[in-house]
Amino acid sequence: MYEQYWQIAKKPFENTCDPAFYYPAEPHQGAMLKIRYAIEARRSAAILSGPAGLGKTLLIQQLRGHLAEQFAPFVHVVFPQMPPDQLLAYLAAELGATDGQSPGTSIEASVRAIQEHLRQNTQQGQHAVVAIDEAHLLEDPRILEALRLLLNFDADGQSALTLLLAGQTSLLPHLDRRPDLEQRIDVKCLLRLLSMEETISYVNHRLAAAGARRAIFEDDALEALFHLTHGTPRQINRLCDLALLVGFAEEVPAIGATQIEAVSEELIAVAPE
Repeated sequence: MYEQYWQIAKKPFENTCDPAFYYPAEPHQGAMLKIRYAIEARRSAAILSGPAGLGKTLLIQQLRGHLAEQFAPFVHVVFPQMPPDQLLAYLAAELGATDGQSPGTSIEASVRAIQEHLRQNTQQGQHAVVAIDEAHLLEDPRILEALRLLLNFDADGQSALTLLLAGQTSLLPHLDRRPDLEQRIDVKCLLRLLSMEETISYVNHRLAAAGARRAIFEDDALEALFHLTHGTPRQINRLCDLALLVGFAEEVPAIGATQIEAVSEELIAVAPE
């Protein structure tokens, strides 16, 4: 709606996993390096944790694009809240261990299928990766036990897959209560909020990726944006997107702190109690 007015090719602050909009902030790049190490060294498991809205899913997608071809299959589970038998059946299908036509498969059958497939996969020089998004929702101990079973699979003394658990910080206490699983985690990455400098760079990066050729947000707008969002990318996206819409409606030449603060106050006013 507002793209033509701001002279940009696409909306710059959509909450999508488009790699063109990935901003290589220091905490994200550090996490990327550690997780790549865990996978490329064929470690058993890694954790990517942090508050909501920091871009964990986008980082996983970015990671996937940077891995060499031998790190396959790569399974990204975005909705893990299912019974253990369904989760393992789903993983078996996504890994290519079954034809995916048997939703009622037992846990034992799925485990056997996954184990045999991973053995063949390793013999072919490949290494599987299973990334579980929203892993903080996995409170059922049966699901955590099912995932722990996957870490027992090895071939020629090496782990047959790397399990990546990505979720909010509440994931960490869950694992603390499961030492049998927690002790199998080789790498832990904790994302932090963006600093003011990173927030400004983040906004400018996404604008540039959208085709902007001039400054659209004034300095006071960027400062207000940081203080209101505390450097949370998802909140930055929401405020910036609405500010661009308001600025278009008001036909202002650039977004100032006034527009940012007005949009923030409106969002707070309509938030459910």
